[in-house]
Amino acid sequence: MVPEQLGEWVLTELPRLNQAILRENAPPALLLDELREHVLSGLPDVAQLTPVQAQQLVVLTGFVGASVARHYQEHTPGGKEHPEFAFGPLTVGGAQIPFRAYFAALAVHTGTGHYTRDSYASLVRWNVGTVRVGLGGETVAEIPGVFDDGRIRSYTGSGGEESFFLLVKQGEAVELAVNELLGPLTRDRASLICADARHRVRTATALLARLRQLFLDFAALPPDQAMPPEHFMDVFRQFAAHWTVDDIPPSGALDPEALKRDFLLGLAVDHYDHLARRLFPAMLDHERAVLSELMDGPTLPQRLLDEIGSSEQELRLSDDGDLRRLVAHHPALLDWYRLLAMHARVSGAHLMLSKKFLFKPQRMRDEAGLGDREIVSNRAGTTGMTETFLDRLTRARQNHSLAALRLVLPSEAPKQTTKEEEEPTQTGDNADGDPAAEVRSGRGAATPVVVELTG
Repeated sequence: MVPEQLGEWVLTELPRLNQAILRENAPPALLLDELREHVLSGLPDVAQLTPVQAQQLVVLTGFVGASVARHYQEHTPGGKEHPEFAFGPLTVGGAQIPFRAYFAALAVHTGTGHYTRDSYASLVRWNVGTVRVGLGGETVAEIPGVFDDGRIRSYTGSGGEESFFLLVKQGEAVELAVNELLGPLTRDRASLICADARHRVRTATALLARLRQLFLDFAALPPDQAMPPEHFMDVFRQFAAHWTVDDIPPSGALDPEALKRDFLLGLAVDHYDHLARRLFPAMLDHERAVLSELMDGPTLPQRLLDEIGSSEQELRLSDDGDLRRLVAHHPALLDWYRLLAMHARVSGAHLMLSKKFLFKPQRMRDEAGLGDREIVSNRAGTTGMTETFLDRLTRARQNHSLAALRLVLPSEAPKQTTKEEEEPTQTGDNADGDPAAEVRSGRGAATPVVVELTG
């Protein structure tokens, strides 16, 4: 079977088999039989592939591996304790290479440093087609996929799974646009209060508002267009089963652009850098390099306060009069404040999604005595982040470096606010101009932010 045939099999036959097994209309052994007899034996030698073909096969065999791992652990007593046994019957090609060894060779051949199991990069970035972010008719960020068929691979073929993968990649593309705007401000001697810096910050704020709206729009979709919590918890998440006992399953926590933004803007949470480094094995080489560099440098708010001769502690100890005079003397503080406030609101919207689709439904199950799933717990994210920890992260983003300015800035009630982002962070009219209305609608300088899937 050539990779093109495998691609069609993963798009059609694998979802059909997964659905049949989940509904108990077929035994898990049927999937293994299909793979041995009709799929894996025909896969090419890794050395014959281009790096892009290797990326494609990482995506496709990643879905295969996730399916095999899930069904084995659900139907085999003690299977969760030895998840690697699921792949024992599977070999690839005429040389009968063990499945996990073949996958690891594919990962190396991509030249990206991809993990030895399915990951965020393969499931989201490589799987979904090219996503572009446009501003004023100009493309400001683009994340390509590795397929040109315009289709999104998923576990069961449901529209909700495809919509979720698309949402996550669209979000990453917007985050990339934000980070590309802010990145140049980390250079030595770059001013953070000049006209160019203020324009970058305002545009980044508008982009973050668009990201937040993506989350709110997804949450508002009817179940038949999005993904019901039951499907998210009992079907979708359970395919993030371990391939080995202590590996790192795919997770939104591995989104490198979100992590970059936290290190650019600052997050006062002890050992947050240690948390990010713990996820490094499941990231790509260039992601690890960029994040390591950001971790070792000062945050942008720290550099901003250094430039104006102040500090976070000084802000918190200043009275209203001192703060007002500081803002009047450095109006760029308003732009930076709005950016940090919108960063916090994005975090609140993301937390709202986590509560809506995961934590609240599981809490209801616990209260009803229904318990938890055995393969992938619904009481925490797949990388172990609990609701309490995510609450803490959101509060830390709300309590940002410029939070003291909140006391002296006019406030306005946002038109649409989730419970998780409730805090008086929105600013109103001022002599320097107010982009708040533009920001809330996802516009910067009256220019729409467009996020589109192109293929």
